[in-house]
Amino acid sequence: MKSKELTIFKIFFLIASLWNLIGAFYGYFNTAYTFNGLFDRELTDPLFYAIYQGAWGTTLVYFVGYAIVAYNPIKHYGIVIVGGIGKIGFAISLLNFYLAGLANSLVFIIIIGDFIFSLLFLYYFFRLYKASKSTI
Repeated sequence: MKSKELTIFKIFFLIASLWNLIGAFYGYFNTAYTFNGLFDRELTDPLFYAIYQGAWGTTLVYFVGYAIVAYNPIKHYGIVIVGGIGKIGFAISLLNFYLAGLANSLVFIIIIGDFIFSLLFLYYFFRLYKASKSTI
């Protein structure tokens, strides 16, 4: 992989990291407000509160993971595999909540954002594969 392309991927994963930090900041540190904003319901049950906050805690971990990938995108592709699976799963879950009438249209900010990142992750893997073939 050329130096310029590697720099672009470093910036991309830094942006992915910040995307997750923004979501985690609101979801983890202002849990009830975020839940109400996405689902139009009060979050009063302590168990649901802990589960929902834990989901955003996972997003906070993704922030750290993508920051690690930004440091060395060639070495840390495993983090992107796990993170990409999580992004797709989370987006599908939110879409299912919306289609079931449980979430409002604000979830599309997350769904579309995570879908775009997932497509860019696929491109990243395509470029890694091409780069590895050219060095063999």
